[in-house]
Amino acid sequence: MTKNTGATTLPQTSQSYWRDSVALPTFPSLDRDITIDIAVVGGGITGITAAYLLCKEGLRVALLEADRLLNGTTGHTTAKISAQHDLIYDELIHHMGREKAKLYDEATTGARRYIENIIREQNIDCQFESEDAYVYATTENAARKLEREYDAYQKLGIEGFLTDTLPFDISVSRALCMKGQAQFHPLEYLAHLTREIVQMGGQIFEQTVAVDVEEGKRTTVVTREGHRVTTNHVLACSHFPFYDGLGFYFARMHAERSYVIAGKTEKHYPGDMYVNIDAPYHSLRSVRIGREDAVLIGGGNHITGQGKDTLTYYEELASFGQSVLGLRDVLYRWSAQDLVTLDKVAYIGEITSGNPNVLVATGYRKWGMTTGTAAALLLRDIVMRRDNPYRDLYMPSRMYVDPSLKRFLAQNANVTAHLIKGKFELPLRQIDDLANGEGDVVTYEGRRAGAFRDENGDVHLVDTTCTHLGCEVSWNHGDRTWDCPCHGSRFSVDGDVVEGPAQKPLETLSYP
Repeated sequence: MTKNTGATTLPQTSQSYWRDSVALPTFPSLDRDITIDIAVVGGGITGITAAYLLCKEGLRVALLEADRLLNGTTGHTTAKISAQHDLIYDELIHHMGREKAKLYDEATTGARRYIENIIREQNIDCQFESEDAYVYATTENAARKLEREYDAYQKLGIEGFLTDTLPFDISVSRALCMKGQAQFHPLEYLAHLTREIVQMGGQIFEQTVAVDVEEGKRTTVVTREGHRVTTNHVLACSHFPFYDGLGFYFARMHAERSYVIAGKTEKHYPGDMYVNIDAPYHSLRSVRIGREDAVLIGGGNHITGQGKDTLTYYEELASFGQSVLGLRDVLYRWSAQDLVTLDKVAYIGEITSGNPNVLVATGYRKWGMTTGTAAALLLRDIVMRRDNPYRDLYMPSRMYVDPSLKRFLAQNANVTAHLIKGKFELPLRQIDDLANGEGDVVTYEGRRAGAFRDENGDVHLVDTTCTHLGCEVSWNHGDRTWDCPCHGSRFSVDGDVVEGPAQKPLETLSYP
């Protein structure tokens, strides 16, 4: 079934093209205690790349994935391999200094080159294409920001140029190009690295939820089933860290969702990659689906659990695609979630100063292909006790008073407001108001509850109190999940954890 959006229709369900187009290997869950050199938790681009790198060093590596490999943010990316992370360099110069801004460019550019080198050396068939990257403005205020960003490019020696036009039917005030970036099929690339890990003797376990870390003579990862992985180092690469270590990451990041549609267009796509910086946010790149050319259109950024009906974000992307490219057939739609740190730079390194054997990588701000690869390279060097010029840049314990303190206060004020609002709101809707395929927050037996009536008419009922810190979740219509507006935890219609920081499911309620 599809939803009509005028000239096009949307697929009824969310499905990533990347995951639908690749036959990924499957692995068993961990059913015993093991002792290894390195435990990597998280089967996305960071975890898989780090496991690959450390296996190449001759270490015994075990990778633990709570769900299936590449079913998280990496499997739902737009897969741009770029050092142009929206607007970042002017801000970094002002808040961290020119040296740190230059290191950021070097780290992400180095990650792009690393990916490209592996693809070429190992002849990986993954739709890799060199493309220029453009960030554009449609208002004069945003155009001035682009001009400041271009000045930052010049100060840092980044190859780029300003232009007033783009090859689309879009009214552009200014556009900034960064030369020599790239795009690819991320799962074809990472499926190859996965096979390499196995060939080098690495162990991979899916459906294995890591829940805690115990310190001692050696470090131990404890799984939900009670199995123990004894190791020298733990690499927490699980999107949101599965183990906080009193780093209070939930208070130093916020979760954002964004949306993607993949479709065919009547107008020819001119090549290269594009993203705008003023609302509404849109991202464009080409892709091959089967033997046909198609386009990925992304956008709709908002804080998880906050904002309007999530299905409308897909509809707006389809409308944008129709007006700009003559979008005529939407083949896929999906969404992704990523974490944004206080200063917009990822946290990579020792999880806290008191836990040198537990390393973390998180907060990629939707630029995980290059940042996740840079993270894996840095984590490898920390484990191998090698110098790495980017260690201080990404140090998780850092704090820049400006802008971190201001954003910390604003972010946690927002959390408090949603916590209080959720506790005092009593929903007007009842379960009987829901049609088949519809979910919403309802009043049930005098209390707030989350109800979803499936296509067979069966009701799935949960308590809406998030098991992380007690905020009240809201219904995500587009993806059929319960999303927390405070720290971004997400749950299935039956209350199972989809994304952290929550580790426990929502309480299920009986009905009728």
